[in-house]
Amino acid sequence: MTKYVFVTGGVVSSLGKGIASASLAAILESRGLKVTLIKLDPYLNVDPGTMSPFQHGEVFVTDDGAETDLDLGHYERFITTRMKRSNNFTTGQIYKSVLEKERRGDYLGKTVQVIPHVTNEIQEFIKRGAADVDVAIVEIGGTVGDIESLPFLQAVRQLSLKLGPTNTAFVHLTYVPWIAAAGELKTKPTQHTVQKLREIGIQPDVLLCRADREVPAEEREKISLFTNVVPHGVISMWDVDTIYKVPRLLHEQGLDEQICMKLQLLTKAANLKRWDTLVHEVGHPLHEVTIAMCGKYTDLSDSYKSLNEALRHAGIHQHARVRIEYVDAETLTPETADSLAQYDAILVPGGFGKRGIEGKIVAAQYAREHKLPYLGICLGMQVATIEFARHVAGLAGANSTEFEPESPHPVIALIDEWQDRDGSIQKRDAQSDLGGTMRLGAQSSDVKPGTLAHQIYGPVVTERHRHRYEANEKYLDQLQQAGLVISAITQREKLTEMVELPQAVHPWFVGVQFHPEFKSTPWDGHPLFISFIAAALAHRAAPALAA
Repeated sequence: MTKYVFVTGGVVSSLGKGIASASLAAILESRGLKVTLIKLDPYLNVDPGTMSPFQHGEVFVTDDGAETDLDLGHYERFITTRMKRSNNFTTGQIYKSVLEKERRGDYLGKTVQVIPHVTNEIQEFIKRGAADVDVAIVEIGGTVGDIESLPFLQAVRQLSLKLGPTNTAFVHLTYVPWIAAAGELKTKPTQHTVQKLREIGIQPDVLLCRADREVPAEEREKISLFTNVVPHGVISMWDVDTIYKVPRLLHEQGLDEQICMKLQLLTKAANLKRWDTLVHEVGHPLHEVTIAMCGKYTDLSDSYKSLNEALRHAGIHQHARVRIEYVDAETLTPETADSLAQYDAILVPGGFGKRGIEGKIVAAQYAREHKLPYLGICLGMQVATIEFARHVAGLAGANSTEFEPESPHPVIALIDEWQDRDGSIQKRDAQSDLGGTMRLGAQSSDVKPGTLAHQIYGPVVTERHRHRYEANEKYLDQLQQAGLVISAITQREKLTEMVELPQAVHPWFVGVQFHPEFKSTPWDGHPLFISFIAAALAHRAAPALAA
């Protein structure tokens, strides 16, 4: 029988519930348990696919094509279980399901209400995501006290009653602010957020107290007294310089032991040796590279969360510290392109819409002409294709129909038909809904022998996708004749998956239509990013060798 740990948050958002949940999962997994994580998001959107990255950060895509919360990226990077569509759901999905049942007559004429119908539906979604594991850690988005998350909290309270006290545990993440004027940490916000939780009928078993410094024993005892949580259940969770220190931090304060005792789980001792090794690698790099990330969501680093982590993972495997400097693509012009000379490599990430496109094209052109390592991801591959078409293939005015519908040379165009990973044929047109209608999830294609892509991936590449525009098949021959290498392509639809420049022309210039960052982990890294960082290191070392 699956046992559950429900993780809630209080006082303010963005305290790190996702990292805390993933860290607990990692420790339990090291004890030999099979663990999964589920994220409950209280907004009314069906999924985050149509939300601005400024609003919600990146959209993480699973193998089965679900557009999900970025916390699922943390989950996959911390534990071995792969996330699926059932590991993330929203209020929008719950109400959609309830209303569809009502229209079918499934409720047999009853008055449909939040309790019990909505809360029962939430419980069914949770149990669906928790199948076939020892422990399911359920992270409830939002902040206790918000009206929008109340149905989720009521649902998990009801579920805990049904399952019994030895099958559920509650962990509450709270904030203990440092008040500089008073020179002390204040526990009152934590007291109040637990009070709100207890009003709902939930008594937390453990409190994780976030602060910019360690919370002293005296303050923890005070929190215990006012929240009815045992003293050893009040755990200090202070700021650290890398998220990969958090599992050790929580384990040393006994979090996993308390959860195992509450759930009556007999397991072997936790083994965090590989986490210790990882932290040592992060803290003791032998080299350093600086990557220019030319995007348009540069004001919020969460917009590129998985990408940032993938670069750092690759750095770990190359014993290098990777410094990422964000370059606003709107500021890049042919006149300012020389500012890119200071970097060891250029990365152009994915994105949607026309804003900043010409700046990204400038970045791709600078990298091509100056032999600076270049990695274009999704839109980054498309702008590299547009740049090559304009300046090498002689296709003046080449563009994507996403930005210029009447372009004389639409080298990038809307994909209207493709075969999904389950074999079904998907069809779209310009009038299709935006939500959930892209080419999504893991798909495979053959890799051309003798290419850089083949060195990196071997004969087949399988990666996750999230896009609705593709390289236009009608222009592929013309681009290849001009020197662009199409190094991976799908067989049925002839969809371009990877492009590159011959290594005789450029040391490392690759564009990919997929999102490799979603499959990178700190343990294995990712071969594409490891190769990219190796190229950046070689570029950095080249002037010194020449001297």
